[in-house]
Amino acid sequence: MKDYEGFQGTIGRLLTDSEPWWPEAPHPGEGAPNVVVILLDDLGFAQFGCYGSDLETPNIDRLAAGGLRYSNFHVTPVCSPTRAALLTGRNHHSVGMRSVSNFSSGFPHMRGHISNNASTIAEVLRGEGYATFALGKWHLCQMENASAAGPFDQWPLQRGFDRFYGFLDGETDQFTPDLVNDNHRIDPPRTVEEGYHLSEDLVDQAIELISDSTNIRPDRPFFTYLAFGATHAPHQAPAEYLAKWRGKFDNGWDDARDRWFAKQKDLGIIPADTQLAPRNPGVEAWDTLSDNQKALACRLQEAFAAFLEYTDAQIGRLVDHLENTGQLDNTLIMVLSDNGASQEGGPFGVLHEMKFFNFIIETPDEAVGRLEDIGGPGAHSNYPWGWAQAGNTPFKWYKQNTHEGGVHVPLIVHWPTAVADAGGIRSQFHYVSDLAPTIYEAIGITPPEVYRGLEQMPVTGTSLAYSFGDPDVPDAKTVQYFEMMGHRALYLDGWKAVTRHEHGVVPLDEDRWELYHLAEDLSECNDLAEAEPERLAAMIDRWWVEAEEHGVLPLDERTLELFGARPRTHSPHPPSRHYTYRLPLSPIPAQVAPGLAGKSWDILATVERAAGQGGVLYASGNENSGLVLFVIDDHLVFDYNCFGDHHVVRSDRLVPEGRSVIGVEFRRAKVSGEATLVIDGEACGTLPIPFVMRMISSVGTSVGRDHGSQVSKEYEGESPFEGTLHQLDVQLISLSERDKKAAAEAEARVAMARQ
Repeated sequence: MKDYEGFQGTIGRLLTDSEPWWPEAPHPGEGAPNVVVILLDDLGFAQFGCYGSDLETPNIDRLAAGGLRYSNFHVTPVCSPTRAALLTGRNHHSVGMRSVSNFSSGFPHMRGHISNNASTIAEVLRGEGYATFALGKWHLCQMENASAAGPFDQWPLQRGFDRFYGFLDGETDQFTPDLVNDNHRIDPPRTVEEGYHLSEDLVDQAIELISDSTNIRPDRPFFTYLAFGATHAPHQAPAEYLAKWRGKFDNGWDDARDRWFAKQKDLGIIPADTQLAPRNPGVEAWDTLSDNQKALACRLQEAFAAFLEYTDAQIGRLVDHLENTGQLDNTLIMVLSDNGASQEGGPFGVLHEMKFFNFIIETPDEAVGRLEDIGGPGAHSNYPWGWAQAGNTPFKWYKQNTHEGGVHVPLIVHWPTAVADAGGIRSQFHYVSDLAPTIYEAIGITPPEVYRGLEQMPVTGTSLAYSFGDPDVPDAKTVQYFEMMGHRALYLDGWKAVTRHEHGVVPLDEDRWELYHLAEDLSECNDLAEAEPERLAAMIDRWWVEAEEHGVLPLDERTLELFGARPRTHSPHPPSRHYTYRLPLSPIPAQVAPGLAGKSWDILATVERAAGQGGVLYASGNENSGLVLFVIDDHLVFDYNCFGDHHVVRSDRLVPEGRSVIGVEFRRAKVSGEATLVIDGEACGTLPIPFVMRMISSVGTSVGRDHGSQVSKEYEGESPFEGTLHQLDVQLISLSERDKKAAAEAEARVAMARQ
């Protein structure tokens, strides 16, 4: 027969005439290092203790003391693009990730997943014989493909990882996460009452995966990609960590920012002549705030600090495991953030981040009544702009922006084998796409030009390895473009041209560009645009050249306009907007489930039950916000949980025994709405809804039970339906032209608020 495997023995008629041959499994060679990449979320340049703050990160600081701190390291302004660039060594537009993976614009630069023509670190290293593990946040597949139905081609296991344990979307509740193990959804191993928290669980799993691999195959190195949910909202931590930080920030963000700035200079993380950037618009002087504003802001910052410290403790457990098993010295560890500190908490901070996106300004005077909820399962909090800018010290602006506050983050490299000056600082300019080629050089491998039959894009990053042994070596990377939502920048030989785009206000071609000499003005305080117009014009022209080369075009400012379902055939969202579900059914991610937010709709359940049988028929969201239809005490009940305000209607008659069709019809007006319960086609209870949520929750939907934390207080636990749920139908009802206009205006306001 034809030889398909490249057999190198001989085959005769008899065994005595033949010579066997066993193909060698790939192996990177003796001494090849393990690789661990630890990625934190929405963490600013100053927020590690070893980068200036007085937040407690002793384990991260320990890695810095034994390794290197990069003081001029950059990323993209938001999460998915940074992850795509990190894992491929290419620019994020080139590989199809212009913005977050929730979007798909129809252009090559925004497919919502990493191009198959850009192999990941995991794909390359697995081909070299590494064991490959991913834990935590993925956010690199189209969210409509993130359900139990797949397709799975862009899930971690299909992009080079042997094992995965984490969540697929951009955020999750830390106490009741939406967990995936390999290619299937699972429930958390414990409850919040039993002490569960996701950061601990991720490290438990990481240690187990590494231990299983190295005990049985100690010859085979591993690559572990550990992407925490921390410190993205919701900021949640165990009660003892929250209690520890009470009162620690009472002096406010101005005092903290001044102290952190001074410490950064003392540490040598920033030059001694660096200026502290002025307050961003909307950040008020701490002394001018009311007592309630201060109380809310302090408690929100306490939750952030507790979340970070708790996650640092888990990182310490992983490092201890590597050290105790003799693997630490030959493990290349990189610790970084995916973008700068988040601006999504608004000017005051929020108990529930979705309020901000629903244009509900919860004033501090209203919020102080719920301070004890902050940091726990009953809140989805994010801190205010003042604390975010302090986290980005000494810079201005935030996550989403291409100014330094959005893209300049910490990077720690710990590898005793290669680093001679432990505790050293490196000031060379580098970018997140440089990490993959650094790993390849450290191992001594070259990524394939063809992978699975597909031509691969060139790796465009520049390895950092040249700087490991020499703090004074000149920069090897001299140019890098930035773009996000119309915000743009170009770094070129120590200079930076940058513009902050006002979405929907100023046309893209009319944006005002600023010019900074970063080599002398790290914090972008002295705009030289008027003094050096020719240099600025040349840099803008160069930005367009880089944009053309790396697939940035067409320039696209859209954000939430691209969010949500795209009804079409061969998708989870049919053109009819009619969804039919039957049990058993796993929980449905938010972007796969029917999009009920801001719409009119009907939910009808065909059930069969005996007297006394009840339970949940349909639930979306969680205890912080959501909606749920259920049967209790033989009555049909609908609870519209608008950020803790429960609007509840109970049927005025019993749900019949036997077979019936029961449900709720929801009609949106402009801002308000109305819910009507129906049993076998007859109305049996009406409820006015004073405010219709345009964004309900990042938590998805469950049918026949309430998965996760409960939407309603009227039942406990998942409350699975005790009768037979034959079928559940959801029909979305098209908006009127007036409603379409109102929805478009709402989305535009959200987009502006997020800038």
